[in-house]
Amino acid sequence: MRITRLAYFIPTLLLLSNAWGGKPNIIMIMADDMGYETVGANGCDDYKTPNIDAMAKNGMRFTNAFANPICTPSRVKLMTGKANVRNYTFFGKLDRGQKTFGNYFRDAGYKTCISGKWQLGQETDAPSHFGFDQSCLWQLKKGNSHTIEGKKYDSRHTSPDLSINGVAKEFRNGEFGPDVCVDFIEKFLEANKDESFFVYYPMILPHCPFVPTPGTPDYNPKSPGSPTYKGDAKYFKNMVEHVDQLVGRIASKVDELGLSENTLIVFTGDNGTDVPVVTSLNGKSVAGGKGKADRDSGVRTPFFVTMPGTVQAGKISNELVDFSDLLPTFCELAKIDTFENKNLDGVSLLPTLMGKGERKKPWSYLFYSRNDATQSASSVVVRNATHLVYRKGGPDKKIEFFDCSIPYERKLQKSSDLSDDERKVFAELSRVMKRYDTQFQSDLSKGAVQQWQKKSKIGKKKKK
Repeated sequence: MRITRLAYFIPTLLLLSNAWGGKPNIIMIMADDMGYETVGANGCDDYKTPNIDAMAKNGMRFTNAFANPICTPSRVKLMTGKANVRNYTFFGKLDRGQKTFGNYFRDAGYKTCISGKWQLGQETDAPSHFGFDQSCLWQLKKGNSHTIEGKKYDSRHTSPDLSINGVAKEFRNGEFGPDVCVDFIEKFLEANKDESFFVYYPMILPHCPFVPTPGTPDYNPKSPGSPTYKGDAKYFKNMVEHVDQLVGRIASKVDELGLSENTLIVFTGDNGTDVPVVTSLNGKSVAGGKGKADRDSGVRTPFFVTMPGTVQAGKISNELVDFSDLLPTFCELAKIDTFENKNLDGVSLLPTLMGKGERKKPWSYLFYSRNDATQSASSVVVRNATHLVYRKGGPDKKIEFFDCSIPYERKLQKSSDLSDDERKVFAELSRVMKRYDTQFQSDLSKGAVQQWQKKSKIGKKKKK
C-alpha cells in the first residue's frame, strides 16, 4: 500500500490548510469486544447508542471497517500502522523497537495521553516509551484479577486496580474503572485545552466479565469485582450503553472547551463481539465471533469519524478500512511526516473524510497469530469489497476463496465454478497474501527476532 500514498498526500495537505487554523487535536476511542452490529446507527435493534449515533449524523459512518479478531493484535496494528506479519511478537506485548502514533505526536510537540486498557507489556516506563506523557491504565502493573479478603475477583470494573502515570493504585471507594479512565481524560483535556493534544482511549468496556454498570438496577458500587471471567451476558446491553455514555462525556467535554471544530474524534472496536452474546441487526441475529479472523462476526467493527467543518457530515462510506489506516490518517491531518517509515501498510482516510481527492485501497490484509506470531498457527485474510481469500496455517497451506459481498454471510467458492472475473480476483488477492508472506518479521530488529525465537513455539520445539 505504501506506494499509493505519495500521490494524494501533498494535495490533501494543501486542502487542509484552509479547513482549520492551527494544529488539529485527535481523540482515538476504541471499545473492547464491540462488533459492528452493536451500534444503533448500523442497524442494531437491541441497544441504545445515541451518542455514537450522533457521530454518524455529524460525521461519517463506515460500513466496511475491519479489525484483527482479538485485542493485542489489533492494538499493535492500530498503534504502529503495520500489519502484524511485520512486527507482532507475543500476546500482551508490543515490541519496544516499534514507533507508535504516540511517538509521532509527542515528537511533533503534542501533549499525549492514553487511558484505558494497556495489555502491551508490564514495564513501568512502557506508556512513556511509546509516546504518552500521561497515562491511566488497567493491566500495566498488574494482571486482570486481584485478591480481596482471600477471594479472587476481576480487577477492571468495580474496585479497579489501575496505574496512574506508572504508579499502581487500588480504588476501593465505589469507583467504576471505565469512569475513572474518562475522568482522567477529561482532566487532561481541561489542562491542555490551549495545547495541541493526542488522546488514545482504548476502552475497558464492554469486554467480559459482563457486569451491571452505574445507574442500572443491579449495580453495586461496593462489589470487589466479578468472581467469574465471563460474568452474565444479560448485562452486555448495560455495558454497551455505558460505552455510549462515556463517548458522550468525551464529546461533550470537547464541545464545552470550544474545541470541536479543531478535534478529530474516531470511534471503533478492537474486534468482534464476544461469545455468547447474540445481537439483532436489522432483524437478523448476529452471534459474537471474537477470535475468528475469516468471519465478519470476528472482525467487522463499528467505525465513525467526526470533525465539524473538516469531515463530511451525515455521509456513509463503503470503502475498505483497517487499523493500519489510522496512523497515516492522523499524521497526514497533523502534517507529520511518516515517509521515513517505508513499511507503513495503511492508506490515509483524509480524501474520503473530506470528500476531496481520491483514496485507493483495493484490498485489506490481515495476519493473525494470537499467541506468538508463529506462521504455522496463523490465519491470513485478504479481502476486497466482495470477496476474500483465507488461509489457515503457513505459506504451504491451501488458500480458500469466499464470496463475502453480503455482510455476515460468506459462501465458499469452488474453483470449478468461478467466472473469469472471479478467477482474476482470486489470483490478485492470493498474490497479495504471498507478497506479505515474504515480509514476516520484516520490522523487528535482529535482537527482537532472536528473543522471539527463544520464547515462541518454534524455539520451544528446538529445545526439545
